[in-house]
Amino acid sequence: MINRMKTGGGAMNESGAVRGLFVGLATIDLVYGVDEFAQPNTKIEARSQDVYVGGPATNAAIAFSHLGGEAALAAAVGRHALAGVVRAELECYGVRLADLNAEFEGVPAISSVSVDCSGRRTVVSANAARIGASTSEPDLELCAWADVVEVDGHQMQACRQWAAAARAQGAHVVLDGGSWKQGTEELLSLVDTAICSADFRPPSCVNEGETIAYLAARGVAQIAMTHGGGPVHWTRGAETGLVEPPRVQAVDTMGAGDIFHGAFCFAWAQGRGFVESLGEAAGIASESCRFHGTRAWMRHD
Repeated sequence: MINRMKTGGGAMNESGAVRGLFVGLATIDLVYGVDEFAQPNTKIEARSQDVYVGGPATNAAIAFSHLGGEAALAAAVGRHALAGVVRAELECYGVRLADLNAEFEGVPAISSVSVDCSGRRTVVSANAARIGASTSEPDLELCAWADVVEVDGHQMQACRQWAAAARAQGAHVVLDGGSWKQGTEELLSLVDTAICSADFRPPSCVNEGETIAYLAARGVAQIAMTHGGGPVHWTRGAETGLVEPPRVQAVDTMGAGDIFHGAFCFAWAQGRGFVESLGEAAGIASESCRFHGTRAWMRHD
């Protein structure tokens, strides 16, 4: 593992592990395995039922920690009884929590996910609308601690403020661009690397080329567009290319994009190059699709 000094002058990590800070959404995911998706006004019987702690930033933080890094998550969790499920999962995987709404007493964000026999999924979730961040003031010590910071755009004000504070300390800021959200344009000025799904479109853009040009014009130095199991299209200045993920027999794609981001952040923080980090992330995310849920791949890697 490669240690590196942050460009902002942060201290070398004495433990030898790179450090990642992830800002955004934490949810509880209720996952049902089904033979086919339910039609309106029908009931179906699930083949399986599982409960996971999820959300883009959360899954990425857990993947980063599993791969050997030290991870912290800034997310709104609260103190409802079900929030204990989130805290226990983070503790299990060694992820430090900075709770953005520690006094919230309501039910945490819950997602209902159905996965069919082909690995396709449907998701119903209240996401960040269910529990807001009572404070977005960043923990400056935690921001200085991080080598790399990922923001997922949920809890947008917190994403902007934590990204600004961490970047001022020399951390590299990565955007998980799953979809365009209100406030994303302002966030882009704080982003060094944007890794976006094929569904990510700024309001004025109608295709991927326009999206890449939009991001580059706003100062994003490194841009990657993912396409599920297809090639990752990357751009860095005048350079462009494709990263081909390995072909696997996918049984469940749930959380694969989040795992991609966590793996990218880990490789980048180790000192790998942009394209090499994308390749490592693609391999790990593809491997995760061979197993059900968002954690089983960890027992087989």
